[in-house]
Formats: sequence, C-alpha cells, structure tokens
Amino acid sequence: LYLVLFFVVEKLITTDYWVSYLPLDDKIPFCEYFIVPYCMWHPLLFLMTIYLAFYDVETFRKYMWFVLAGLVSAIVVCWIFPNGQDLRPTEFAQHDFFIWLVQRIYTADTNTNVLPSMHVIGCAALTLACFDSEPLCRRHLQWVALPLGLLICASTVLVKQHSILDVFVAIPVSAVLYFIVYHRAFRKKRKHA
Repeated sequence: LYLVLFFVVEKLITTDYWVSYLPLDDKIPFCEYFIVPYCMWHPLLFLMTIYLAFYDVETFRKYMWFVLAGLVSAIVVCWIFPNGQDLRPTEFAQHDFFIWLVQRIYTADTNTNVLPSMHVIGCAALTLACFDSEPLCRRHLQWVALPLGLLICASTVLVKQHSILDVFVAIPVSAVLYFIVYHRAFRKKRKHA
C-alpha cells in the first residue's frame, strides 16, 4: 500500500510545491559520506520486518502498525499539502563512489514529498521495536539501534535529501504514533504485573 501510494505521489507532485526550508538548513553542510547510513534505512526496515515476523509476533504487530500508520500518513500529508525542498547541490567538487551513490539516490527519489520525513518515522519504528522486543533487548541491540537511527536521521539533512524542518515535523508525528501504538500495549503489560 505504502509503495503504491509513494510512487503515485512521486509521479504527481513534481512542480508547484511548497518549499520546506529553515535558515538552519544553510548551516548544515553537505557530506556525501552520510549516504551510507541513509541507504541503510531500506534494508534495516526489511530485516526488522522479517526478524520480528518469525521471532517476536507481538512486537511485529506493533511495529507494522507504526510503520503503516506513519508512512501512509506522511504520504497523505504530501498529497494534501504538496511539498519539496531545493537544497540539493547541483555540482560536486569531486566524483567518487559516495557522490555516485548520492546521484543515484537523487535520481531514484525526487526532492518532493519530504515533509514529514519518512526516514525519520521509519527510524523511530525501528528503534522502538528494538526497545520493545525481548529477544532483541536480551542481545542489547536497542543500544545499537538508537545511535544507528540517529545517524540515519542526521544523514537525511547531511546528504540534502531533507530540510531540517522535515525532521522536526517527523519527531512529533513519531511521538503521537508511539502513544497510539505502544502506550496501549504498555497499559496491558501493567495490568498483568
């Protein structure tokens, strides 16, 4: 559902969008090396989905509700309120593997439909699932997921794929989703204690 909506919105909204921007964006440098954590987002979402589906069905349900509600609501916002950003560099000083990867991402994912950042919402889903899953907590993977999630969130602005405003809007969206998806489950756990 998300992928279908995403590709439809990507094709429909290419021009005539509200520009997502804060003056803080001008102070954030472009750093091509952050394309590596940026690209980790898709495989991590996939791997978390597979792992939880087989090893922690309870957390899988909450994770999938968070991802579905978060990403689909972001697409709906973009559909109702077309937005984009104009921060991408047009020329690069050097041409190496990292710049090549940035250019591939720029080609595959347009500069539109950026607010709220789906990368940030997805990182929140990954991190919360790690903290909620007993098998992952026993391996202390939540302490890997948290800095990795923050690194991926930072990468969105450092490779100029998002404005910092997109991140700032995605944080309260993720907080609301946390209370909707996880707070109810937390109340259930307390009743059993």
